Amino acid sequence: MVFYEQTGITEKLANTVNISNRLTRKYVPNLPSMQAVCELNYAQFLRVLPECDTADMTFEFTVRNVLSYRITITDAARYTTTLTVDQVNAYSPAYLKPSMTVRLYHDARVAEVISSQNTGAFAASYDYPNNKMRQRNEKQMVNIFLAEWLQFCLKHQPRVTSEA
Repeated sequence: MVFYEQTGITEKLANTVNISNRLTRKYVPNLPSMQAVCELNYAQFLRVLPECDTADMTFEFTVRNVLSYRITITDAARYTTTLTVDQVNAYSPAYLKPSMTVRLYHDARVAEVISSQNTGAFAASYDYPNNKMRQRNEKQMVNIFLAEWLQFCLKHQPRVTSEA
């Protein structure tokens, strides 16, 4: 036992056990934090989009004449609106262009990413590791990305270049 303590092996073993405990412990989403991010996304979408209650409308935004984005309203109902957000730069490869499907819930006043990069719907949390290599809090991280993207757009004052 003295040999292990002198070489620090006991400490390394303890760290290994702690890491394995963290990997096996189930992730529990922080609902108040998720709700706050989704409420912020809703408020920022209302500032970015001049009108978001008509289906089959497309808005193209340009930020600093460099980045171009397209927001397409794919479905509009009384209590929900579904949007597709795509980056449309011609010079970037497709895998580097963000693409999201976002649902606005007007009665709850929240906006939630329901699909990103064409991967399908998100679960509340994932076991880790998993086959698709998604993070435990993937849903929350994608919604935070949307919040940061909307904040970036508002900071750089996007211009609506076309409405169709």
